[in-house]
Amino acid sequence: LAYGTAGASRVALITDAMGAAGMGDGLYPLGPLQVEVKDGVARLVEGGAIAGSTLTLDVAFKRSVTVNGLGLNQAVESLSTVPARLLGLADRVGSLETGKLADLVVVDSSSYDLVAVMRRGEWITGGDRFAPITTA
Repeated sequence: LAYGTAGASRVALITDAMGAAGMGDGLYPLGPLQVEVKDGVARLVEGGAIAGSTLTLDVAFKRSVTVNGLGLNQAVESLSTVPARLLGLADRVGSLETGKLADLVVVDSSSYDLVAVMRRGEWITGGDRFAPITTA
């Protein structure tokens, strides 16, 4: 509905994930509270209320394409270009252009699973699968 009304250039995909995002099942602190994550759902130990999200942006991207039917360009724009523009950082991040920080993720072309992450031109994970980047 948001995309149909506003368009990809006005929608930012975000997550309000807590610190336990991307972690396995277990107990985690949330400020002074104790949270139990089970099957990806975070609930307060005391009372059982939902404590926050464990959604990561790679999963949000995958869902937006495979479940919600967004095109790759729409999803990428809403995950990178739009947030960078809204935060006033578009001159440094949000797209792959000369002079910008080399922050990127690589996903599998068929499953959209996370393969590698680069931050400021350095591979954080998965970079051993790719040839080194060189400049002329």
